[in-house]
Amino acid sequence: MYIAEDKTAFYLPSIKVNRNKKSLGLSFQHKSGVEILHKLAKECDVLVENYLPGGLKKYGMDYETLQKINPKLIYASITGYGQTGPYSNRAGYDVMVEAEMGLMHITGARDGAPVKVGVAVTDLTTGLYTSNAIMAALIARGRTGKGQHIDACLSDCQVATLSNLASSALISGQKDSGRWGTAHPSIVPYRSYKTQDGDILFGGGNDKLFGVLSDRLGFPEWKTDARFVTNSDRVQHRAEIDSMIENTTAQKTTQEWLDIFEGSGMPYAAVNDIQGTLNHKHVLARDMVTEVEHPACGPIKLVNTPIKYSEAKPGVRSPPPTLGQHTDEILGSILEYSEADIARLKDEGVLS
Repeated sequence: MYIAEDKTAFYLPSIKVNRNKKSLGLSFQHKSGVEILHKLAKECDVLVENYLPGGLKKYGMDYETLQKINPKLIYASITGYGQTGPYSNRAGYDVMVEAEMGLMHITGARDGAPVKVGVAVTDLTTGLYTSNAIMAALIARGRTGKGQHIDACLSDCQVATLSNLASSALISGQKDSGRWGTAHPSIVPYRSYKTQDGDILFGGGNDKLFGVLSDRLGFPEWKTDARFVTNSDRVQHRAEIDSMIENTTAQKTTQEWLDIFEGSGMPYAAVNDIQGTLNHKHVLARDMVTEVEHPACGPIKLVNTPIKYSEAKPGVRSPPPTLGQHTDEILGSILEYSEADIARLKDEGVLS
């Protein structure tokens, strides 16, 4: 069960996508609405909410209250800055946290301004961390019989996903090296290059791969050029070799270069737009786009679940619901409310 402030129904791990979910439209500003939520909480394994700390207490929907109703409940709170700390009462938005917690500083062109990631990546990683925590809590409950409160927030998850850069800064105590665009601070060549009709990225992670790149680009003599023999040489002469590579790649289309490097062992990739990605032969072969019938929109295409199992086949069983689409079904089948009771609650403004 997910309780959201913004009159939308969504639930991890497919946060904001809503596929495979059921939507109950309910106002818990009404006492009857809170009673319904308490009854649902008693039947639930997991509840996820995204209110500011303490925001649900006045409705009797806080962890302390629900834990007494259902001691086995896993109650996950997702906020911008967590349940404790000096920022805990701040509203948290992905872009703000990207800025304040280091991600924006390391994202963008080398000499350009800091930029946000193209998707709300901190929201997404927080959802993934939280779903992982929920699974761990469910396993723990299987051993102890007890539920627990999970405190997840954007700021913590963003700090965690600084990963190796955070480790380096902690160990060295030095300022980080800033933004690198598609390049790598210590490996050359390792970035995207313009082609006749787009961009292609090469990852020359060692001297052998640089040799492959030189041969396939048609300049085997680069391998013995004193400026480029080792990676440390190439780092020192980064601008020169990058310019020479891009002057070459600009002479052919991206697809022509993809064909040239096919089977070479060289890490390479086209830089695709979203349509190019969704129509990519590998994406389609991996069944990452699926089509379902929506009751209001007709057939719609959706991104499929990314994980494959040997003993199960998860997928999109139902489309994103409209708000309150399953109110009658949930109250009737789970809580055994009569049609008359549901109709009365709708008339009172408790349900939609």
